Amino acid sequence: MASAIYLDHAATTPMLPEVIETITKSMQDSYGNASSIHRMGRDARKQLDKARSMLAETIRADARDIVFTSGGTEANNLALTGYARANKENGKHIITSAVEHHAVLHPLEKLQQEGFDVTFLPVDQTGAVSLDQLKAAFREDTILVSIMHSNNETGVLQPVEDIAAFVKNTRAAMHTDAVQSYGLSNLDVEKLGVDMLSVSAHKINGPKGTGFLYIRRGTLVDPLHAGGEQERRKRAGTENVPGAAGFAKAAEEKTLSREQAAADLSALKKHFLSRLEEEAVSFAVNGEVSRTQPHIVNIYLPGVQMESFLVQLDMEGIYASSGSACTAGSMQPSHVIEAMYPGEERAYSSIRFSFGIGNTLEEIDKTAAVIGKIIKRS
Repeated sequence: MASAIYLDHAATTPMLPEVIETITKSMQDSYGNASSIHRMGRDARKQLDKARSMLAETIRADARDIVFTSGGTEANNLALTGYARANKENGKHIITSAVEHHAVLHPLEKLQQEGFDVTFLPVDQTGAVSLDQLKAAFREDTILVSIMHSNNETGVLQPVEDIAAFVKNTRAAMHTDAVQSYGLSNLDVEKLGVDMLSVSAHKINGPKGTGFLYIRRGTLVDPLHAGGEQERRKRAGTENVPGAAGFAKAAEEKTLSREQAAADLSALKKHFLSRLEEEAVSFAVNGEVSRTQPHIVNIYLPGVQMESFLVQLDMEGIYASSGSACTAGSMQPSHVIEAMYPGEERAYSSIRFSFGIGNTLEEIDKTAAVIGKIIKRS
């Protein structure tokens, strides 16, 4: 059997050997409870504090503003639900976009059931929201704006800095889901101007089940869970010290190689699109390539049935994704592509390819050739 070609790094990434080593060592040497006062507990606390400080530095934040979570989903839930409930006396209107990850959309739908009013901004065919439309949607009772930094399906970067600059002059808070950007974009919470920012470890070759939420000092957020007073009283539960240590190690490695990695991934994406053209594949990129993250490209293949196409790629040992939800084994059309191209069938024939560590030009050549072969025989 031919070796696998993994082109789904936007979904998750393989852990780096250095990260696995760090996690294993932590499990062996620092197995104490970080809340215990004895030496083993203090050792675990020291490692947790070190990881928190390292991660804070990657976004130019104060370590005291970092709250560890179980991943991006929990970080988003804590930011949205926690902030909305803590600040409902000031208003119940929230603004977001129609192309957010479900870890943002679903908590907001639940908040609607609690009496909050949510405006879902549309996007244009580039996949970006309009600052003017956001300003028009803003109200006196708007308490929170949540716009992702870059989209997980298309890689499209949103004008977060411009939006945050507007929100800063209001009573509302600004949250961004930076899960798909962290590790590739040079995130600086002061430059971005955001009050909350969500991150996940498994997108940067770190462990699954670990993430963090940056909460700017003075931002009121109610905890989601009742329990102990861990994580600044924002998140109860025994701290995942090995996960935090592994996360910090992955972030350290990513930071050291970020610029080179971005250049290499951009080259892979450019080569991929060029090879598709050479294979005479009829396709269009969803979103404006120049405004996307270097590791993601989402392509529309006219006439191709998404689910069948992915299965055929799988049989060839090539692993990609639609980027959309899979429920009970049935592929659902992407809400992101539907929002970008309303009234079209484009969402049923769009595939996401995302590149990362280990991918080579030879793999890209083979993938393009296989895509051409599948389309020609269909």
